[in-house]
Amino acid sequence: MPKNSIKPQLGCEALVPLKVTVAPNGARKTKTDHPNLPVSIEDIAYTARQCSAAGAHELHLHIRDGKGQHTLDPARYREAISAVSEAAPDMQIQITTEAAGLFDVAEQFETLKQLVPSAASVSVREMARDDTVSRQLYAFAHEAGVSIQHILYDARDIAQYRAWLSDAAIASTQRDVLLVTGQYNPPKPAKVEELSPLLTALAGEMSSWTVCAFGESEQAVMQSVIRQGGHVRVGFENNVHRSDGQLLKDNAESVSGVVQCANRLGRSMLGKVQGQ
Repeated sequence: MPKNSIKPQLGCEALVPLKVTVAPNGARKTKTDHPNLPVSIEDIAYTARQCSAAGAHELHLHIRDGKGQHTLDPARYREAISAVSEAAPDMQIQITTEAAGLFDVAEQFETLKQLVPSAASVSVREMARDDTVSRQLYAFAHEAGVSIQHILYDARDIAQYRAWLSDAAIASTQRDVLLVTGQYNPPKPAKVEELSPLLTALAGEMSSWTVCAFGESEQAVMQSVIRQGGHVRVGFENNVHRSDGQLLKDNAESVSGVVQCANRLGRSMLGKVQGQ
């Protein structure tokens, strides 16, 4: 073994290969939160290239309008998807349907219908605002082949998700979930111990699970997820700091952190596929 190589720890070899998603900006943060927060489409594409090189498999895509505000505009999305695909052709793209207090469920559904992306994240909490339209959205996504990732913040969200699975509002093939630990506002750093009750409440009702973590504890939570067989989502949407409180250089540093952790623990990485 080369002198400077890292010897993998035992215990993760039998787990499914790790998928790393990067969420580089989110709906609310600005450059006052971090000067390298990518806001423009050009900056997002550049960040995608950096993060792909660092080991990320997927970009969780938020877009902004001309004033820097969160938007779900399909035309703006198409422009961003094209730019990211050109900059990082081996990176998967997942759009967000996040309302961010600006959009109702019908507007979220309209974006999905007009765009028909390969993948989209959907907050169960937001969908629960309109049961009728949310069922239409889930049915459309299933029929159109849009891969849905269900965002779950707490036990109530999980109960709603399980109820929709039970009555087939959510197709049995659409069981990819994102568990959110910590809190954005008011700020509450994520804790490793938040994971166990969420996974228990899910009781196996997922085909794949990913975790994101708010605050400086992000990398510590991700280490636990990597050990337990989940997938990880890192990036400035949830955290802009290192564990010591200093600002991260960029999103690629967050990606590198979890890739290095996976290597230390002996968890294999998901392979990449060229093109969307």
